[in-house]
Amino acid sequence: MIWNREAECMQIGEREKLQLERLKATLKRAYENVSYYRKRFDEIKVKPADIKSFKDIVKLPFTTKTDLREGYPFGLFAVPRQEIVEVHTSSGTTGKPTVSGYTKKDIEIWGEVMARALTMVGTTKDDIIQNGYGYGLFTGGLGVHYGAQRIGATVIPISAGQTKRQLEIMYDFGSTVLTCTPSYALYLTEAAEEVGIDVKKLKLKAGCFGAEMWTDRMREEIEKRFHLIALNIYGLTEIIGPGVAQECEEKNGLHIFEDHFYPEVVSPDTLEPLPDGEKGELVITTLTREGTPMIRFRTRDVTALRREPCKCGRTLVRMDRITGRTDDRLKIRGVLIFPSQIEKALLEIKGVEPHYQIIVTRPQHLDELEVQVETSKKLFSDEVRHLEETRKKIEKHIENAIGLRVKVTLVEPKTLPRSEGKAKRVIDKRQL
Repeated sequence: MIWNREAECMQIGEREKLQLERLKATLKRAYENVSYYRKRFDEIKVKPADIKSFKDIVKLPFTTKTDLREGYPFGLFAVPRQEIVEVHTSSGTTGKPTVSGYTKKDIEIWGEVMARALTMVGTTKDDIIQNGYGYGLFTGGLGVHYGAQRIGATVIPISAGQTKRQLEIMYDFGSTVLTCTPSYALYLTEAAEEVGIDVKKLKLKAGCFGAEMWTDRMREEIEKRFHLIALNIYGLTEIIGPGVAQECEEKNGLHIFEDHFYPEVVSPDTLEPLPDGEKGELVITTLTREGTPMIRFRTRDVTALRREPCKCGRTLVRMDRITGRTDDRLKIRGVLIFPSQIEKALLEIKGVEPHYQIIVTRPQHLDELEVQVETSKKLFSDEVRHLEETRKKIEKHIENAIGLRVKVTLVEPKTLPRSEGKAKRVIDKRQL
């Protein structure tokens, strides 16, 4: 199913013409109405009129989270505050939060791209969506909500948490689509067993999971346990929230809604553009946002772009699953490591659960990496020698994946912390 065939299946040349028109309008609006952008443009002696094609986009400055924090709270708004009908913010865990302001038209755009995303998952007006993303200043809950209402589906705005209640409602109301973080989806399957709910009797057919990195192995685990199709959604507060890109049932990358968001991939070291297919940092420019237009926003997410035709019929560019963040790369004894590499290696081992924690320390001026991994109930009740064999096997598997020896500690089932939102996988105890 395709929600907006005209936009999602548009001829490439036609879309590029539309994108350029919208880019020029966005640059003009940002320059004239946002003092931050006017100052940045003037510093590098660039005017909006200098951008005549997408080849010229490299002349434009990047925008970072630091820039947004310096403009806190309303310094990046491109319209009078009275025209902002809704605001959302990032978590602010590493400083002042970033603020995203939405006009009435921005909310309509958000509902449109989320309707496209949910339709890719198979959602129709006949579905019941159990929305397990957090409502409030976090964009996840309301983003799904607006898209579901646009489709005409029934929304259960349960938000995150209340796990037992989640499962009861899922069973009693006959929810057919689940939206939440992938780690919380896994936790729900565990909790179902504890409260005696047979997941095979649920009516779930699809899950729209995102807001954190997850691997194909975790997808397989969720699909096996929940008996549904699990698809990946991508978004970020600074751009619009969820609905920037969505995976279709072909599971061959996430389609970016590029009539609204223009993507680039650049080298995280040189910031030079990279060709399609090469991994680097994703950079996004909004093409239609009124409240807070973003010009070349550095997402810090690592991916690659693909333009080969998709069997689903959409002509939208696709981005690979996010494999890490440029600011989440762990440098251990001179080697760069992404947590997702460790997760992928772990989930290839039978007898371990998809719950782990990475702990980084520096006891004697040398980095040490410990991976705590939950075992299955069966393995934990086995003989000690079997546990030791598994531990060594995991250590070897991770070493082959990342090129470093690590310490693996096997822990009892359900002893590592669970999260109703984004899972915290890495604890860095080094004093860097």
